[in-house]
Amino acid sequence: MTYPRLAAPLVALAAPLLLYGGALVSQYGFDLHPCEMCYWQRWPHQAAIVLAAVALLMRGNDRAVRLLTLIAAIAIAISGLIGIFHAGVEYGLWEGLTTCSTGATGPVSLDTIMAAPITRCDVPQWTLAGISLAGFNAIFSLGAAALILTLLRRGRTSAA
Repeated sequence: MTYPRLAAPLVALAAPLLLYGGALVSQYGFDLHPCEMCYWQRWPHQAAIVLAAVALLMRGNDRAVRLLTLIAAIAIAISGLIGIFHAGVEYGLWEGLTTCSTGATGPVSLDTIMAAPITRCDVPQWTLAGISLAGFNAIFSLGAAALILTLLRRGRTSAA
């Protein structure tokens, strides 16, 4: 039995874990409420985490590891593309959603809806050097996807 090198699937697991974790820290640690498009960016990261974890569990099957890692990289890139769209909406380059979202959870009543913060998709809640969280997600997600694809192309998951 051969054991593949696991650089690509490890990056495919670490990148979305860090990005999704950062989103949760910004939401719950710094009270930055996500909008609808923020949630859209999280879903591909969640899928990539599961795919990369399964890839790591299947390390005896190089073909399965490569395929699952490739799909995880695609999911991470999709989150980055959604981030580009969201950042474009924030910068006023194109129109985004016409609705806003709230962070209301649990039983929904008029009181919980009225008390929940309204988060607009076209207004960044936080920026650094003019780059919003959606912009950073796009940069880091697309960079991670490119790194994973490079590692896969170089055969870093082939037998040691």
